[in-house]
Amino acid sequence: MIEKLAFSLGRNDELPNIELAQQLCKENNAEGIKEIVEGLKNKDKRIANDCIKVLYEIGDKNPALIAEYADVFINLLNSRSNRLVWGSMTALASIAELVPEAIHERIALLLQALENGSVITVDNCVSVLAGLCKANAKYKEELFPVLLEHLKTCRPKETAQHAERIAVCVDKDNRDSFIEVIDKRMEYLPKSQINRLQKLKKALGNLG
Repeated sequence: MIEKLAFSLGRNDELPNIELAQQLCKENNAEGIKEIVEGLKNKDKRIANDCIKVLYEIGDKNPALIAEYADVFINLLNSRSNRLVWGSMTALASIAELVPEAIHERIALLLQALENGSVITVDNCVSVLAGLCKANAKYKEELFPVLLEHLKTCRPKETAQHAERIAVCVDKDNRDSFIEVIDKRMEYLPKSQINRLQKLKKALGNLG
């Protein structure tokens, strides 16, 4: 499978990696996916970067196919390569609801990433934590307050996007506290952000 990666083909675009992910999903090719996971260890960072792209594209299409590799992705959060870090967090976001226990075992690393990660890493970390909340009531009790605190202090231009990511774990029990934070943030946001948050509030009003 490595020979089908963009770098192996002498390409500078991501299309070969996307097509490979589509092929692996279509074939349910567990052995091929395992080979791509092994490629994450390649000393040539260009191959490792292509491999993480293939894997999170698979996660977007059929997350069950990469769920068993949660530990691999979590370990890569300590990588020196920012590309591997945010790519792994993107993969984790796709499988959080499938393997919440495996991910929660390393919750300290995720919370560290939420505080100190790059923009894309933090974006996807919010989705991981929201997925854990959605999957497990005990995790929701622990982590939803963390997400609310993050929403109170994240950069203005990230507020709507992060609220939308958190909304997957909002229910009738925690909706009021979520909306309270949104309302306070809206006082200081530009109109484009306010419009997105108002749309989100309207959708949450249908929870019953």
